[in-house]
Amino acid sequence: MTAPPTGARAPTAHGAYTPDVRQDFVTVEEDLSDSPLWNHDLAPTPLSRRTWSTYNIAALWIGMSVVVTTYTLASGLMTQGMTWWQAMLTILLGNVIVLVPMILNAHAGTKYGISFPVLCRAAFGVRGANVPAVLRAIVACGWFGIQTWIGALALDTLARAAWRGWATLPGATWYAFAVFWGIQVAIILRGTEGIKVLESWSAPLLLAGGALLLWWGVRNGGGLANVLAQSPRLQGAPAGRATFWALFPAALTANVGYWATLSLNIPDFTRYARSQRSQALGQALGLPTTMTAFAFIGVAVTSATIAIFGEPIWDPVVLVTRIGSPGVIVFAALVVVAAQLTTNMAANVVSPSNDFSNLSPRRISYVTGGLITAVLGIAMMPWKLYADAAAYIFTWLLGYSSLMGALGGILIADYWIVRRQRLSLPDLFREQGAYTYRGGVNGRAMVALVLAILPVVPGFVRAVSTPGGVVANPGFLDHLYAYAWFVTFGLSFVLYLALMRGRTLAESSSRA
Repeated sequence: MTAPPTGARAPTAHGAYTPDVRQDFVTVEEDLSDSPLWNHDLAPTPLSRRTWSTYNIAALWIGMSVVVTTYTLASGLMTQGMTWWQAMLTILLGNVIVLVPMILNAHAGTKYGISFPVLCRAAFGVRGANVPAVLRAIVACGWFGIQTWIGALALDTLARAAWRGWATLPGATWYAFAVFWGIQVAIILRGTEGIKVLESWSAPLLLAGGALLLWWGVRNGGGLANVLAQSPRLQGAPAGRATFWALFPAALTANVGYWATLSLNIPDFTRYARSQRSQALGQALGLPTTMTAFAFIGVAVTSATIAIFGEPIWDPVVLVTRIGSPGVIVFAALVVVAAQLTTNMAANVVSPSNDFSNLSPRRISYVTGGLITAVLGIAMMPWKLYADAAAYIFTWLLGYSSLMGALGGILIADYWIVRRQRLSLPDLFREQGAYTYRGGVNGRAMVALVLAILPVVPGFVRAVSTPGGVVANPGFLDHLYAYAWFVTFGLSFVLYLALMRGRTLAESSSRA
Protein backbone atom coordinates (compact mmCIF):
# COMPACT_ATOMS: atom_id res chain seq x y z
CA MET A 1 0.00 0.00 0.00
CA THR A 2 1.40 3.39 -0.95
CA ALA A 3 0.50 6.72 0.53
CA PRO A 4 -2.14 8.74 -1.30
CA PRO A 5 -1.20 11.61 -3.58
CA THR A 6 -1.21 15.16 -2.33
CA GLY A 7 -4.61 16.19 -1.06
CA ALA A 8 -5.77 12.61 -0.55
CA ARG A 9 -7.00 11.08 2.62
CA ALA A 10 -5.62 8.84 5.31
CA PRO A 11 -6.15 5.06 5.17
CA THR A 12 -8.96 3.56 7.21
CA ALA A 13 -8.91 0.11 8.79
CA HIS A 14 -10.17 -1.28 5.45
CA GLY A 15 -7.44 0.38 3.43
CA ALA A 16 -9.60 3.14 1.90
CA TYR A 17 -8.45 6.76 1.95
CA THR A 18 -10.52 9.74 3.02
CA PRO A 19 -9.41 13.25 1.96
CA ASP A 20 -7.76 15.77 4.23
CA VAL A 21 -7.11 18.53 1.71
CA ARG A 22 -6.91 21.27 4.33
CA GLN A 23 -3.59 20.26 5.89
CA ASP A 24 -2.21 17.65 3.48
CA PHE A 25 -1.70 15.37 6.49
CA VAL A 26 -1.59 11.59 6.20
CA THR A 27 -2.77 9.58 9.17
CA VAL A 28 -3.57 5.91 9.70
CA GLU A 29 -6.62 4.60 11.48
CA GLU A 30 -5.59 0.96 11.15
CA ASP A 31 -4.83 -0.69 14.48
CA LEU A 32 -1.09 -1.41 14.45
CA SER A 33 -0.65 -1.70 18.21
CA ASP A 34 0.03 -5.44 18.01
CA SER A 35 3.15 -4.88 15.91
CA PRO A 36 6.52 -5.33 17.68
CA LEU A 37 7.62 -2.19 15.80
CA TRP A 38 4.99 -0.01 17.48
CA ASN A 39 4.62 1.76 20.79
CA HIS A 40 2.78 4.89 21.91
CA ASP A 41 5.89 7.08 21.59
CA LEU A 42 6.76 5.96 18.03
CA ALA A 43 3.16 5.86 16.75
CA PRO A 44 2.18 8.54 14.20
CA THR A 45 1.10 11.78 15.87
CA PRO A 46 -2.69 12.18 15.68
CA LEU A 47 -4.10 15.35 14.14
CA SER A 48 -5.32 16.50 17.55
CA ARG A 49 -1.70 16.84 18.77
CA ARG A 50 -0.34 18.65 15.70
CA THR A 51 -0.58 22.07 17.30
CA TRP A 52 2.89 23.64 16.98
CA SER A 53 2.66 27.01 15.26
CA THR A 54 5.36 29.02 13.46
CA TYR A 55 6.14 30.72 16.77
CA ASN A 56 6.48 27.40 18.59
CA ILE A 57 8.93 26.08 15.97
CA ALA A 58 10.91 29.34 15.98
CA ALA A 59 10.95 29.36 19.79
CA LEU A 60 12.24 25.80 19.72
CA TRP A 61 15.24 26.95 17.70
CA ILE A 62 15.79 30.01 19.85
CA GLY A 63 15.78 27.80 22.93
CA MET A 64 18.27 25.38 21.38
CA SER A 65 20.54 28.04 19.84
CA VAL A 66 20.87 30.44 22.80
CA VAL A 67 23.39 28.47 24.80
CA VAL A 68 26.96 28.90 26.03
CA THR A 69 28.44 26.83 23.16
CA THR A 70 26.87 29.23 20.64
CA TYR A 71 28.10 32.28 22.58
CA THR A 72 31.67 30.92 22.40
CA LEU A 73 31.33 29.40 18.90
CA ALA A 74 33.29 32.20 17.24
CA SER A 75 36.13 31.88 19.75
CA GLY A 76 37.58 28.77 18.17
CA LEU A 77 37.52 30.44 14.74
CA MET A 78 39.07 33.70 15.93
CA THR A 79 41.79 32.05 18.00
CA GLN A 80 42.82 30.25 14.81
CA GLY A 81 43.10 33.55 12.92
CA MET A 82 39.71 34.67 11.57
CA THR A 83 38.44 38.23 12.05
CA TRP A 84 35.11 38.77 13.79
CA TRP A 85 33.21 39.40 10.57
CA GLN A 86 34.79 36.37 8.86
CA ALA A 87 33.69 34.23 11.81
CA MET A 88 30.15 35.66 11.63
CA LEU A 89 29.96 35.08 7.87
CA THR A 90 31.12 31.49 8.30
CA ILE A 91 28.59 30.81 11.05
CA LEU A 92 25.73 32.37 9.07
CA LEU A 93 26.60 30.50 5.87
CA GLY A 94 26.94 27.19 7.72
CA ASN A 95 23.51 27.57 9.28
CA VAL A 96 21.85 28.63 6.03
CA ILE A 97 23.31 25.54 4.35
CA VAL A 98 22.17 23.13 7.07
CA LEU A 99 18.71 24.74 7.00
CA VAL A 100 18.08 23.16 3.58
CA PRO A 101 18.31 19.47 4.62
CA MET A 102 16.63 20.50 7.87
CA ILE A 103 13.47 21.62 6.06
CA LEU A 104 13.58 18.74 3.58
CA ASN A 105 13.77 16.06 6.28
CA ALA A 106 11.16 17.91 8.35
CA HIS A 107 8.57 17.48 5.59
CA ALA A 108 7.92 13.79 6.28
CA GLY A 109 7.50 14.45 9.98
CA THR A 110 4.78 17.02 9.35
CA LYS A 111 3.01 15.10 6.58
CA TYR A 112 2.98 11.66 8.20
CA GLY A 113 3.38 12.51 11.89
CA ILE A 114 6.39 10.19 12.21
CA SER A 115 9.63 10.47 14.15
CA PHE A 116 13.17 10.16 12.79
CA PRO A 117 13.75 6.42 13.47
CA VAL A 118 10.39 5.57 11.87
CA LEU A 119 11.27 7.63 8.79
CA CYS A 120 14.57 5.74 8.57
CA ARG A 121 12.63 2.49 8.15
CA ALA A 122 11.65 3.50 4.61
CA ALA A 123 15.24 3.83 3.40
CA PHE A 124 17.12 1.40 5.65
CA GLY A 125 14.43 -1.20 6.32
CA VAL A 126 12.31 -1.77 9.42
CA ARG A 127 15.28 -3.41 11.17
CA GLY A 128 18.11 -1.63 9.39
CA ALA A 129 16.74 1.70 10.68
CA ASN A 130 18.42 0.89 13.98
CA VAL A 131 21.82 1.66 12.42
CA PRO A 132 21.20 5.36 11.64
CA ALA A 133 19.12 5.67 14.82
CA VAL A 134 21.95 4.41 17.04
CA LEU A 135 24.58 6.50 15.22
CA ARG A 136 22.43 9.59 15.80
CA ALA A 137 21.77 8.59 19.41
CA ILE A 138 25.47 8.20 20.25
CA VAL A 139 26.22 11.70 18.99
CA ALA A 140 23.28 13.03 21.00
CA CYS A 141 24.65 11.33 24.12
CA GLY A 142 27.96 13.12 23.58
CA TRP A 143 26.15 16.44 23.18
CA PHE A 144 24.01 15.74 26.24
CA GLY A 145 27.17 15.24 28.27
CA ILE A 146 28.83 18.39 26.90
CA GLN A 147 25.83 20.60 27.62
CA THR A 148 25.44 19.04 31.09
CA TRP A 149 29.11 19.71 31.84
CA ILE A 150 28.77 23.34 30.70
CA GLY A 151 25.66 23.74 32.83
CA ALA A 152 27.55 22.28 35.80
CA LEU A 153 30.49 24.66 35.29
CA ALA A 154 28.03 27.56 35.18
CA LEU A 155 26.33 26.45 38.39
CA ASP A 156 29.70 25.95 40.06
CA THR A 157 30.99 29.39 39.08
CA LEU A 158 27.81 31.17 40.10
CA ALA A 159 27.63 29.27 43.40
CA ARG A 160 31.20 30.33 44.21
CA ALA A 161 30.28 33.96 43.53
CA ALA A 162 27.10 33.83 45.59
CA TRP A 163 28.46 31.81 48.53
CA ARG A 164 32.14 31.72 49.51
CA GLY A 165 31.68 28.48 51.42
CA TRP A 166 30.91 26.64 48.18
CA ALA A 167 34.56 26.83 47.08
CA THR A 168 35.67 25.02 50.25
CA LEU A 169 33.58 21.95 49.43
CA PRO A 170 35.75 19.07 48.15
CA GLY A 171 34.78 18.33 44.55
CA ALA A 172 32.35 21.25 44.36
CA THR A 173 32.29 21.13 40.55
CA TRP A 174 31.24 17.49 40.62
CA TYR A 175 28.45 18.31 43.05
CA ALA A 176 27.23 20.91 40.56
CA PHE A 177 27.46 18.33 37.78
CA ALA A 178 25.39 15.86 39.81
CA VAL A 179 22.77 18.51 40.60
CA PHE A 180 22.39 19.66 37.01
CA TRP A 181 22.31 16.06 35.76
CA GLY A 182 19.67 15.23 38.37
CA ILE A 183 17.45 18.13 37.30
CA GLN A 184 17.49 16.86 33.75
CA VAL A 185 16.70 13.30 34.79
CA ALA A 186 13.69 14.60 36.71
CA ILE A 187 12.47 16.34 33.53
CA ILE A 188 13.09 13.18 31.47
CA LEU A 189 10.90 11.18 33.85
CA ARG A 190 7.98 13.49 33.02
CA GLY A 191 8.07 12.43 29.37
CA THR A 192 7.56 14.65 26.31
CA GLU A 193 4.81 16.80 27.81
CA GLY A 194 5.83 20.38 28.40
CA ILE A 195 8.72 20.73 25.93
CA LYS A 196 6.69 23.11 23.76
CA VAL A 197 5.77 25.16 26.83
CA LEU A 198 9.36 25.12 28.13
CA GLU A 199 10.78 26.36 24.83
CA SER A 200 8.04 28.93 24.21
CA TRP A 201 8.37 30.55 27.65
CA SER A 202 12.16 30.35 27.76
CA ALA A 203 12.76 31.98 24.36
CA PRO A 204 11.92 35.57 25.45
CA LEU A 205 13.98 35.14 28.65
CA LEU A 206 17.01 33.91 26.73
CA LEU A 207 16.78 36.69 24.13
CA ALA A 208 16.39 39.28 26.88
CA GLY A 209 19.46 37.94 28.72
CA GLY A 210 21.57 38.14 25.56
CA ALA A 211 20.32 41.64 24.72
CA LEU A 212 21.10 42.90 28.23
CA LEU A 213 24.61 41.51 28.05
CA LEU A 214 25.18 43.20 24.68
CA TRP A 215 23.78 46.48 26.01
CA TRP A 216 26.15 46.32 28.98
CA GLY A 217 29.15 45.65 26.73
CA VAL A 218 28.40 48.43 24.24
CA ARG A 219 27.54 50.96 26.96
CA ASN A 220 30.61 50.33 29.08
CA GLY A 221 32.97 49.59 26.21
CA GLY A 222 32.70 53.01 24.59
CA GLY A 223 30.19 52.22 21.86
CA LEU A 224 29.90 49.43 19.30
CA ALA A 225 32.60 50.81 17.00
CA ASN A 226 35.15 50.97 19.81
CA VAL A 227 34.15 47.52 21.03
CA LEU A 228 34.64 45.91 17.62
CA ALA A 229 37.96 47.78 17.24
CA GLN A 230 39.23 45.61 20.12
CA SER A 231 38.36 42.36 18.34
CA PRO A 232 41.75 41.87 16.60
CA ARG A 233 43.20 41.22 20.06
CA LEU A 234 41.01 38.10 20.24
CA GLN A 235 42.74 36.57 17.24
CA GLY A 236 45.37 33.94 17.87
CA ALA A 237 47.16 34.53 14.57
CA PRO A 238 47.59 37.43 12.13
CA ALA A 239 44.56 37.99 9.94
CA GLY A 240 44.88 37.59 6.20
CA ARG A 241 43.24 36.13 3.12
CA ALA A 242 45.53 33.09 3.20
CA THR A 243 44.70 32.47 6.84
CA PHE A 244 40.97 32.77 6.19
CA TRP A 245 40.88 30.46 3.18
CA ALA A 246 43.03 27.91 4.96
CA LEU A 247 40.56 27.80 7.85
CA PHE A 248 37.30 28.33 5.98
CA PRO A 249 36.57 24.80 4.65
CA ALA A 250 36.90 23.04 8.00
CA ALA A 251 35.23 25.94 9.85
CA LEU A 252 32.25 25.96 7.48
CA THR A 253 31.88 22.19 7.72
CA ALA A 254 32.08 22.36 11.52
CA ASN A 255 29.29 24.96 11.57
CA VAL A 256 27.17 22.78 9.32
CA GLY A 257 28.00 19.90 11.63
CA TYR A 258 26.87 21.89 14.68
CA TRP A 259 23.25 21.20 13.73
CA ALA A 260 23.77 18.30 11.31
CA THR A 261 22.32 16.05 13.99
CA LEU A 262 19.05 18.01 14.12
CA SER A 263 18.86 18.08 10.33
CA LEU A 264 18.29 14.32 10.62
CA ASN A 265 15.95 14.02 13.58
CA ILE A 266 13.96 17.21 12.99
CA PRO A 267 10.88 15.04 12.24
CA ASP A 268 10.85 14.30 15.99
CA PHE A 269 9.54 17.87 16.38
CA THR A 270 7.83 18.71 13.09
CA ARG A 271 5.53 15.72 13.56
CA TYR A 272 3.68 18.13 15.89
CA ALA A 273 3.59 21.07 13.43
CA ARG A 274 0.30 22.58 12.24
CA SER A 275 1.43 22.74 8.62
CA GLN A 276 4.43 22.61 6.31
CA ARG A 277 4.44 26.40 6.29
CA SER A 278 4.71 26.48 10.08
CA GLN A 279 7.71 24.16 10.20
CA ALA A 280 9.57 25.74 7.26
CA LEU A 281 9.00 29.38 8.22
CA GLY A 282 9.57 28.70 11.93
CA GLN A 283 12.92 27.10 11.21
CA ALA A 284 14.01 29.78 8.76
CA LEU A 285 13.20 32.50 11.29
CA GLY A 286 14.61 30.70 14.31
CA LEU A 287 17.82 28.92 13.25
CA PRO A 288 20.27 31.01 11.16
CA THR A 289 19.23 34.35 12.67
CA THR A 290 19.55 33.25 16.31
CA MET A 291 22.80 31.35 15.82
CA THR A 292 24.49 34.28 14.08
CA ALA A 293 23.07 36.94 16.40
CA PHE A 294 24.04 35.14 19.60
CA ALA A 295 27.51 34.30 18.27
CA PHE A 296 27.90 38.03 17.45
CA ILE A 297 26.87 38.92 21.00
CA GLY A 298 29.64 36.61 22.20
CA VAL A 299 32.24 38.37 20.05
CA ALA A 300 31.02 41.89 20.85
CA VAL A 301 30.77 41.38 24.60
CA THR A 302 34.13 39.61 24.76
CA SER A 303 35.71 42.45 22.80
CA ALA A 304 34.12 44.87 25.26
CA THR A 305 35.77 43.07 28.17
CA ILE A 306 39.15 43.99 26.67
CA ALA A 307 38.26 47.68 26.80
CA ILE A 308 36.72 47.39 30.26
CA PHE A 309 38.94 44.89 32.10
CA GLY A 310 42.05 44.89 29.92
CA GLU A 311 41.66 41.19 29.09
CA PRO A 312 39.21 39.07 27.08
CA ILE A 313 36.66 37.06 29.05
CA TRP A 314 35.02 34.55 26.71
CA ASP A 315 32.96 32.67 29.29
CA PRO A 316 29.72 34.62 29.96
CA VAL A 317 29.35 32.97 33.37
CA VAL A 318 32.78 34.15 34.49
CA LEU A 319 31.96 37.59 33.12
CA VAL A 320 28.77 37.85 35.16
CA THR A 321 30.66 37.07 38.34
CA ARG A 322 33.01 39.97 37.54
CA ILE A 323 30.32 42.57 36.90
CA GLY A 324 27.29 41.44 38.86
CA SER A 325 25.71 42.09 42.20
CA PRO A 326 24.14 39.10 43.96
CA GLY A 327 20.82 39.89 42.26
CA VAL A 328 22.44 39.94 38.82
CA ILE A 329 24.22 36.67 39.56
CA VAL A 330 20.96 35.00 40.53
CA PHE A 331 19.28 36.24 37.34
CA ALA A 332 22.25 35.07 35.28
CA ALA A 333 22.05 31.66 36.95
CA LEU A 334 18.41 31.38 35.90
CA VAL A 335 19.22 32.36 32.31
CA VAL A 336 22.16 29.93 32.05
CA VAL A 337 20.20 27.05 33.58
CA ALA A 338 17.25 27.79 31.26
CA ALA A 339 19.58 27.93 28.25
CA GLN A 340 21.26 24.62 29.01
CA LEU A 341 18.00 22.88 29.90
CA THR A 342 16.10 24.01 26.81
CA THR A 343 18.96 22.93 24.56
CA ASN A 344 19.53 19.58 26.22
CA MET A 345 15.88 18.63 26.64
CA ALA A 346 15.03 19.38 23.01
CA ALA A 347 18.21 18.72 21.05
CA ASN A 348 19.84 15.93 23.04
CA VAL A 349 17.10 13.97 24.77
CA VAL A 350 14.10 13.74 22.45
CA SER A 351 16.02 12.18 19.57
CA PRO A 352 18.06 9.52 21.41
CA SER A 353 15.03 8.62 23.50
CA ASN A 354 13.13 7.78 20.30
CA ASP A 355 16.21 6.18 18.75
CA PHE A 356 16.84 3.83 21.66
CA SER A 357 13.12 3.09 21.83
CA ASN A 358 13.27 2.02 18.19
CA LEU A 359 15.73 -0.75 19.13
CA SER A 360 13.00 -2.57 21.02
CA PRO A 361 9.71 -0.64 21.03
CA ARG A 362 8.01 -3.12 23.33
CA ARG A 363 10.71 -2.91 26.01
CA ILE A 364 12.14 0.61 25.71
CA SER A 365 9.83 3.58 26.14
CA TYR A 366 10.68 7.24 25.58
CA VAL A 367 11.47 7.65 29.28
CA THR A 368 13.72 4.58 29.36
CA GLY A 369 15.53 5.83 26.27
CA GLY A 370 16.03 9.19 27.95
CA LEU A 371 17.56 7.55 31.02
CA ILE A 372 19.94 5.56 28.78
CA THR A 373 20.96 8.86 27.19
CA ALA A 374 21.64 10.45 30.57
CA VAL A 375 23.88 7.57 31.66
CA LEU A 376 25.84 7.33 28.39
CA GLY A 377 26.27 11.12 28.41
CA ILE A 378 28.39 10.75 31.56
CA ALA A 379 30.24 7.67 30.29
CA MET A 380 31.50 9.64 27.25
CA MET A 381 33.47 11.97 29.57
CA PRO A 382 32.23 15.31 28.18
CA TRP A 383 34.81 17.29 30.17
CA LYS A 384 37.42 15.91 27.76
CA LEU A 385 35.35 16.56 24.62
CA TYR A 386 34.95 20.22 25.55
CA ALA A 387 38.40 20.80 27.06
CA ASP A 388 40.04 22.32 23.94
CA ALA A 389 38.21 24.77 21.67
CA ALA A 390 40.14 23.85 18.51
CA ALA A 391 39.81 20.11 19.10
CA TYR A 392 36.12 20.62 19.88
CA ILE A 393 35.52 22.26 16.49
CA PHE A 394 37.96 20.44 14.23
CA THR A 395 37.66 16.95 15.73
CA TRP A 396 34.30 16.57 17.50
CA LEU A 397 32.06 18.77 15.30
CA LEU A 398 33.87 17.95 12.07
CA GLY A 399 34.20 14.24 12.81
CA TYR A 400 30.60 13.42 13.51
CA SER A 401 29.42 15.67 10.67
CA SER A 402 30.73 13.02 8.26
CA LEU A 403 28.32 10.45 9.72
CA MET A 404 25.41 12.89 9.75
CA GLY A 405 26.07 13.97 6.16
CA ALA A 406 26.05 10.40 4.87
CA LEU A 407 22.78 9.61 6.64
CA GLY A 408 21.18 12.86 5.48
CA GLY A 409 22.04 12.22 1.84
CA ILE A 410 20.38 8.80 1.92
CA LEU A 411 17.22 9.99 3.68
CA ILE A 412 16.67 12.94 1.35
CA ALA A 413 17.39 10.90 -1.78
CA ASP A 414 14.97 8.20 -0.64
CA TYR A 415 12.08 10.45 0.42
CA TRP A 416 12.27 13.17 -2.22
CA ILE A 417 13.47 11.32 -5.33
CA VAL A 418 12.96 7.56 -4.95
CA ARG A 419 9.55 7.80 -3.24
CA ARG A 420 8.51 11.34 -4.25
CA GLN A 421 7.22 12.06 -0.71
CA ARG A 422 4.89 9.03 -0.81
CA LEU A 423 5.19 6.56 2.06
CA SER A 424 3.04 3.63 3.15
CA LEU A 425 2.37 4.61 6.73
CA PRO A 426 1.07 1.18 7.86
CA ASP A 427 4.07 -0.62 6.32
CA LEU A 428 6.45 1.45 8.44
CA PHE A 429 5.15 -0.54 11.40
CA ARG A 430 4.93 -3.98 9.74
CA GLU A 431 7.64 -6.61 9.95
CA GLN A 432 6.50 -7.94 6.58
CA GLY A 433 5.67 -5.11 4.22
CA ALA A 434 6.99 -2.61 1.71
CA TYR A 435 10.07 -1.84 3.83
CA THR A 436 11.10 -5.36 4.81
CA TYR A 437 13.68 -5.66 2.01
CA ARG A 438 15.84 -8.65 2.98
CA GLY A 439 15.51 -9.60 6.63
CA GLY A 440 14.30 -6.09 7.45
CA VAL A 441 17.49 -4.46 6.14
CA ASN A 442 18.04 -2.52 2.91
CA GLY A 443 21.57 -3.62 2.02
CA ARG A 444 21.87 -0.94 -0.65
CA ALA A 445 21.44 1.82 1.92
CA MET A 446 24.11 0.21 4.12
CA VAL A 447 26.55 -0.02 1.21
CA ALA A 448 25.93 3.62 0.29
CA LEU A 449 26.50 4.65 3.93
CA VAL A 450 29.83 2.81 4.28
CA LEU A 451 31.21 3.86 0.88
CA ALA A 452 30.31 7.51 1.51
CA ILE A 453 32.18 7.61 4.82
CA LEU A 454 35.34 5.76 3.74
CA PRO A 455 37.04 8.68 1.90
CA VAL A 456 37.09 10.89 5.02
CA VAL A 457 38.26 8.24 7.48
CA PRO A 458 42.04 8.80 6.90
CA GLY A 459 41.67 12.54 7.50
CA PHE A 460 39.67 11.90 10.66
CA VAL A 461 42.33 9.53 11.99
CA ARG A 462 45.05 12.13 11.40
CA ALA A 463 42.99 14.89 13.02
CA VAL A 464 42.33 12.77 16.11
CA SER A 465 46.01 11.94 16.47
CA THR A 466 47.05 15.61 16.12
CA PRO A 467 46.91 17.95 19.16
CA GLY A 468 44.10 20.44 18.62
CA GLY A 469 42.84 18.51 15.58
CA VAL A 470 44.61 20.82 13.08
CA VAL A 471 47.14 19.02 10.83
CA ALA A 472 50.24 21.13 10.16
CA ASN A 473 50.89 20.04 6.56
CA PRO A 474 47.55 18.82 5.22
CA GLY A 475 47.48 16.51 2.22
CA PHE A 476 44.65 15.66 -0.18
CA LEU A 477 42.88 13.36 2.29
CA ASP A 478 43.12 16.02 5.00
CA HIS A 479 41.51 18.57 2.68
CA LEU A 480 38.82 16.02 1.87
CA TYR A 481 38.14 15.59 5.56
CA ALA A 482 37.83 19.37 5.93
CA TYR A 483 34.73 19.09 3.72
CA ALA A 484 33.51 15.94 5.52
CA TRP A 485 29.79 16.72 5.65
CA PHE A 486 29.64 17.88 2.04
CA VAL A 487 31.67 14.90 0.78
CA THR A 488 29.67 12.24 2.60
CA PHE A 489 26.31 13.89 1.89
CA GLY A 490 27.01 14.12 -1.84
CA LEU A 491 28.46 10.63 -2.12
CA SER A 492 25.69 8.91 -0.18
CA PHE A 493 23.03 10.81 -2.14
CA VAL A 494 24.43 9.73 -5.52
CA LEU A 495 25.37 6.19 -4.46
CA TYR A 496 21.97 5.50 -2.93
CA LEU A 497 20.13 6.70 -6.05
CA ALA A 498 22.37 4.58 -8.27
CA LEU A 499 21.96 1.46 -6.12
CA MET A 500 18.20 1.88 -5.75
CA ARG A 501 17.85 2.42 -9.49
CA GLY A 502 19.61 -0.91 -9.96
CA ARG A 503 17.11 -2.51 -7.58
CA THR A 504 14.17 -1.03 -9.46
CA LEU A 505 15.51 -2.23 -12.80
CA ALA A 506 16.13 -5.73 -11.41
CA GLU A 507 12.58 -5.90 -10.04
CA SER A 508 11.18 -4.71 -13.39
CA SER A 509 13.14 -7.41 -15.24
CA SER A 510 11.98 -10.15 -12.89
CA ARG A 511 8.34 -9.10 -13.29
CA ALA A 512 8.73 -9.11 -17.10
